[in-house]
Amino acid sequence: MKLNRKHKTTTSLVDLAPMTDMVFQVLLFFIISSSFIVEPGIKINLPKSQTSELQVHQKMMVTINDKQEIFMDKKPVKLENLEHRIKLALPYYKEKVVIIRADKTVPHGLVVQVMDKIKLAGAEKLAIATEKE
Repeated sequence: MKLNRKHKTTTSLVDLAPMTDMVFQVLLFFIISSSFIVEPGIKINLPKSQTSELQVHQKMMVTINDKQEIFMDKKPVKLENLEHRIKLALPYYKEKVVIIRADKTVPHGLVVQVMDKIKLAGAEKLAIATEKE
């Protein structure tokens, strides 16, 4: 004798819409947050260069703004005191590289004087910051 049993099968569907929404939101977050490159505090007009590269490592920054004021790591410093201040700060940096961020309107002579003070202070390398064209 055969028993006819009807099996009740329930089909469960997995709705993937919430998961794709979450993945999309996470992707959007990373795209938006990674596109911001924050430049250090002092606003200057950097000269343009086709071979400009983004420096990620922490290095000492010397900035000269359009008013010919000199800043070492966002703190104002006189040209006469620059060499001494760099000598004191340089041992705290892993790489003895100093990046000069000079406004494009700053006279060439002042930039050379700053470069000279930096080299006398013991910096191994100098770099001049530019913007990509």
